[in-house]
Amino acid sequence: MERILIAGGSSGMGLALAGRLLREDCAVTLVGRSQAKLAAAQEELQHAPQLATIAADITQEDQVSDVFAQCGHLDHIVCTAADIGGAYRLLPELDAAVMRKAMDSKLIGPLLLAKHGASLLPACGSITFTSGIAYCRPAARGSLVAAINGGLNSLAYALAVELAPIRVNAVSPGWVDSPIWEFVAGDAKAGMLEGMAKKLPVGRIGHVDDIADAICFLMRNRFTTGSVLHVDGGHRLV
Repeated sequence: MERILIAGGSSGMGLALAGRLLREDCAVTLVGRSQAKLAAAQEELQHAPQLATIAADITQEDQVSDVFAQCGHLDHIVCTAADIGGAYRLLPELDAAVMRKAMDSKLIGPLLLAKHGASLLPACGSITFTSGIAYCRPAARGSLVAAINGGLNSLAYALAVELAPIRVNAVSPGWVDSPIWEFVAGDAKAGMLEGMAKKLPVGRIGHVDDIADAICFLMRNRFTTGSVLHVDGGHRLV
């Protein structure tokens, strides 16, 4: 039985991945800051017997260390966590506290997961990060997120060398219908996503299951490391 830890797994892409892995009889541990969200995730996943949850903040090193002390042996570590509320702002409007929070959640957190979790993985194990289209298709208001995603991809490259033969990769989603858009667009979310879909070669917005599929590939293809897998509906081409 494969054992997978998913940080940020209480909603969105991480929750979709957890559901898929549980259907494949894997043992899954979800890590998130909110005990209420973790409880809701357990409910949605029908309290599967092979599902565990740990409430922890991955930006705090002592809490990350405690998470892995509870986990024991793992086969794969996945991070889909992101706290980027307020990050999509024009440069003069960016608040330093918001910048630090976004960087901590999406860059420092994954780095801490790798630091403390790599020793629990077998040689055939993997670590997968979640970056995003902003790093190569930036737009106004997206400078901070572009920088973070680019840094996360570079982290995957570097750790693939340092932690070898453990494989380290990143999946780069494009426009995906996930809870993050509620922070970005609020009540305008539906109209914004509809407009985005018309611009993409595939003619639709991504679904969280599309990203779960990609992460499963990166976890299990033993000849893929130091890679960024683009799952963006052709966004980079238009």
